[in-house]
Amino acid sequence: MAKGTPVSDNGLAVRNATISYGGAPVVKELTLDIPHNEFTMIIGPNGCGKSTLVKSLGRVLRPADGTITLHGRDLWSYRGKEAAREVALLPQNPIAPVGITVAGLVRRGRYPHHTLLRQWSPDDERAIAFALERTGLSDLAGAQAGELSGGQRQRAWVAMVLAQQTGILLLDEPTTFLDISHQFELLELCRELHEEGRTVVAVLHDLNQAARFATHLVVMNGGRVVAQGPPSEVVTSDMVREVFDLGCEVVPDPQTSTPMVVPHARTASRSL
Repeated sequence: MAKGTPVSDNGLAVRNATISYGGAPVVKELTLDIPHNEFTMIIGPNGCGKSTLVKSLGRVLRPADGTITLHGRDLWSYRGKEAAREVALLPQNPIAPVGITVAGLVRRGRYPHHTLLRQWSPDDERAIAFALERTGLSDLAGAQAGELSGGQRQRAWVAMVLAQQTGILLLDEPTTFLDISHQFELLELCRELHEEGRTVVAVLHDLNQAARFATHLVVMNGGRVVAQGPPSEVVTSDMVREVFDLGCEVVPDPQTSTPMVVPHARTASRSL
């Protein structure tokens, strides 16, 4: 089932990486290149290592073995701020400090650009204004982040990572807890950011949304990559049955012609 591995452009690359939690390997001897200027979605069943991989790409978890490189250089050889000027990570369920405004949250994205000799500047103001405008939050800049709706709050976090002005964005399950309208709104924004020239990587659970929005899919199972490539090649009934244990038909989405998974009706209920 495995597809061809894309050629690295010396962006983010993983080589034989084993990543563990408390000594138990979750990602096992994984090799993967993150394609440059693509919208990559990482999909797979619960516990397969998707979020673990993204945390390592964002320097939250260091591999127990193997390497992760950025522009051909070991990711952990970068200083923290230096890496944060290249790669921005939006983790699952981030929590805003009590009392912080939307603008205050977005300002935090400029921290990697500050040094002892370079503090606040007009460049920071322009980056924040752009991030707020790009996420449709300019009118809410003074609002308390904790009082926003779920969709607005998630856009505020996206604005914060946009303000970092990195070429690579990592989003770990960005649509969790959002209703379907806000899910599509956020994914449309991610697609637009990719089309503007960024490399975007997101973990997602919904196969049909992943197939609709991604330009490149990575399928994980059991801590390993088992397939990757364009959605039209990767999303097949055989893959869904093998990876997700789900019988289905894969048909063209009537709106986009991208692959759409239609599960088979179950003849008997089963325990979840």
